[in-house]
Amino acid sequence: MAVSRRTVLTTAAAVTAVQVPAAPGARAAAAVPAPAEVRRTLESAAEYAVEKVRAVAPRVTGFPVGTKFEKWVYSQNGDWVGGFWPGTLWLAHLYSGDTALRTAALDWARRLAPRQYDTTTHDLGFLFGPSWVTAWRLTGDPYWRAGALQAADTLIRRFHPRGRFLRAWGRPDEAANAGRVIIDTMMNLDLLAFASQESGDGRYLDIAVQHATTTQRHFPRPDGSTPHVFDFDPDTGAPVGPATVQGYSPASCWSRGQAWGIYGFTTMHRRTGDPAFLATARRLADFAVHALGSDHVPVWDYRAPQQPYDVKDASAGAVMACGLWDLSAATGERAYRDVALRLLTALSRTCLTRASARADAVVARCTRNRPAEDGVEISLPYADYYLLEGLLRVLRPQDADRALDLSGH
Repeated sequence: MAVSRRTVLTTAAAVTAVQVPAAPGARAAAAVPAPAEVRRTLESAAEYAVEKVRAVAPRVTGFPVGTKFEKWVYSQNGDWVGGFWPGTLWLAHLYSGDTALRTAALDWARRLAPRQYDTTTHDLGFLFGPSWVTAWRLTGDPYWRAGALQAADTLIRRFHPRGRFLRAWGRPDEAANAGRVIIDTMMNLDLLAFASQESGDGRYLDIAVQHATTTQRHFPRPDGSTPHVFDFDPDTGAPVGPATVQGYSPASCWSRGQAWGIYGFTTMHRRTGDPAFLATARRLADFAVHALGSDHVPVWDYRAPQQPYDVKDASAGAVMACGLWDLSAATGERAYRDVALRLLTALSRTCLTRASARADAVVARCTRNRPAEDGVEISLPYADYYLLEGLLRVLRPQDADRALDLSGH
């Protein structure tokens, strides 16, 4: 039966606030069980996700990058999203115990091997974190550790020592975009933290801290919102000003970028213990929480003129839920956990592809790049990955910790 967008939005608006008892300690917050009704909703979503992944996996012929007419469109080298498909297979395996999913996760991760030397992208954390780092944590095979360390070596070649940032786009020796930094890079820093932990070489984490500190200094506005891009002088490293590619304007707030920031700064606090990173994560989170509409599915940009009635980006909600759950654990504050549960509940009730027999993905209602009219309200591989991650954090915290190392360093 066809479901209109109006019906979906009306249903989403009916999702009510979730009240969860306060945790007695900061790190214990993540282990507090959700209320029974919410837990059943999330368990049903996790079971649907695992069954969907299990059914689709045998016919996947490349790394999913998005959908067209509900079917995955593929990249053979993985583009910037290649890590999410093996990562999704890993999470589905952890939830289900299905060894076929484990085998598929390893097979697809191996196909990313050439990318550990890729000097064209900052997204080596996205590529190798969910795939190779997770494989190392779950198998103990040094092959995966070595490849992830090589990817970290490649990533730090992008470091601009005068500006103290990792450039986002282009090769390290290219003039174009040499001073361009994007909020997304906060999510690639954990690969460097991993490299320092595993190698004993503090150089990787030091670069991650310098980049995070630069981002912290220039991206957040007084109200806690962020632009997608901030430009620096490529020669001197001096700040130039905010810009955007995927947001509505340099003064707007692209919702997925805001979610990357919440998650990324919380992770950097967990890896370093630096209270400034935690304070920044809270500022970004507080803005995003207050910007959410009643349906708890983020619009693509919190300051686009048509919000809160603009197109949605469920992937921003999935990323934000994971970041808020982690932030609740770091601060001991119930409010962040409450909103994380509301986000996961809303996504589970209103954004899954249950109504479509032909859909390859788990999550619908995602928007890749609204200004370019590229992938408006489609499915995206990182939405599936972060939804499963969020569900695992709530329902199977010990398994989530095995894959993600949530205990900190």
